[in-house]
Amino acid sequence: MPSSPLLPAGLVSAMLLAATPVGAQMANTPEKSGPEKPTSEKAVPLSKGEIQLSFAPVVKRAAPSVVNVYASHVEKRSARSNAMEEFMRRFFGEDRPGRGPGGMPGERAQRSLGSGVIVDASGLVITNNHVIENMNEVKVALADKREFEAQFVLRDPRTDLAVLKIKSPADIAPMPIGDSDHLEVGDFVLAIGNPFGVGQTVTQGIVSALARTQVGSSDYQFFIQTDAAINPGNSGGALVDLQGRLVGINTAIYSQSGGSHGIGFAIPASMVRAVVETAKNGGSLVRRPWLGARVQSVTPDIAESVGLDRPTGVLVASMQAKSPAEEAGLKRGDVILTVDGQTVDDPEAFGYRFALKGISGTANLGILRGTKRQTVPVKLGPAPETRPRDALKVRTRTPFAGATLVNTSPAVSEELQADLPEEGVAVSAVEDNSLASRAGFRKGDVILAINGMPITSTKDLDRLTQRNPGLWEVSIKRGGEVLTSVFGG
Repeated sequence: MPSSPLLPAGLVSAMLLAATPVGAQMANTPEKSGPEKPTSEKAVPLSKGEIQLSFAPVVKRAAPSVVNVYASHVEKRSARSNAMEEFMRRFFGEDRPGRGPGGMPGERAQRSLGSGVIVDASGLVITNNHVIENMNEVKVALADKREFEAQFVLRDPRTDLAVLKIKSPADIAPMPIGDSDHLEVGDFVLAIGNPFGVGQTVTQGIVSALARTQVGSSDYQFFIQTDAAINPGNSGGALVDLQGRLVGINTAIYSQSGGSHGIGFAIPASMVRAVVETAKNGGSLVRRPWLGARVQSVTPDIAESVGLDRPTGVLVASMQAKSPAEEAGLKRGDVILTVDGQTVDDPEAFGYRFALKGISGTANLGILRGTKRQTVPVKLGPAPETRPRDALKVRTRTPFAGATLVNTSPAVSEELQADLPEEGVAVSAVEDNSLASRAGFRKGDVILAINGMPITSTKDLDRLTQRNPGLWEVSIKRGGEVLTSVFGG
């Protein structure tokens, strides 16, 4: 799939409906702490009368939980900038881009529009991280037109999810979170959101595919695909089954024009639940279990050599010392086939399933060693931060300007999904259109040396960026390969 037409649903929400008779599913059931299970058999419509059944009862139940999210980044401007802005306004006789609300000088505002879902009676709202990314103010508008200021509770770029909180009125309608693992291809789905800012809109379709892993919009790729119409404005909205339960959050569309082509993607509710539970427990950062092993896809040759009838599972390629993988007895060359009984077909599926296990207890990995199958219990816990990351955001005019660099550790390796040395400096982020971006630095690069001087900490790099040597010879490690480039000062 080409990467360029894949767009954030940006300002869109969608709801999934499992295919069961509508009237039979609308009995109100109390919300439970665990995933809600389907309560009736799925059936195909067999008569004209069944085809004429309406989704309206589901919409009436679910729509009040779906909200509009209005985010903005308001930036105060200097007096000099204000004076130039006023000069441009008078000279050209018009308001210039970047003026504050109502054309007031002194502020520059960026704005974003999306959707969200109320998931808890305390006022928690789940949405996409890209809807509120880099924003410092956010409002939530309910389906009945009431508006509330919202607080940022949790941002999780790795899943592209974020949690907001509004001051909870007594009559809000939280949506119960269902079990996305019970979805099947062909289930009816509804999309409810605010496409193009026109107001709350409902569209209908089916689950087109499950476990899509080549979408590229987050670190944990295991998306639900639907043909329910999703357009810009629906990001953060809900996928809902016929009992009005949340089974996914819409996040991206495949489009060459920016409009819906019938291919939309949603984050499964099982991942949504993990993020929401972190927020409900007071966490501001989602902590995930650390395996301490690098895995790769099983090729047809490897599958044949170990007696598999098809390429499935993931191959353990390497392990870190004193990691849970090593302590559990995993070995290089093992093929992991299941996580607590759930099959995994590729590294993305394994990463998703393992990430859902939490940071306590154990996970049972079903492995193939040689030609023998066995179960290996792995202790669950977060990756350790063996030394402070001492993040450095470079602002001086150097090839690193616009990059954020951190000291490496198992925790940083886990976050960046990269094999990093125990002592080194890695690029954790690169701003768009920055000098670092134009120099070609990427997230996960390890800075080995500058002008022949080894770099082992961000303090080393900070000292070097405070002076301009004229030429910068930079050596980095990327994907096991060492690259050296020279930049002008």
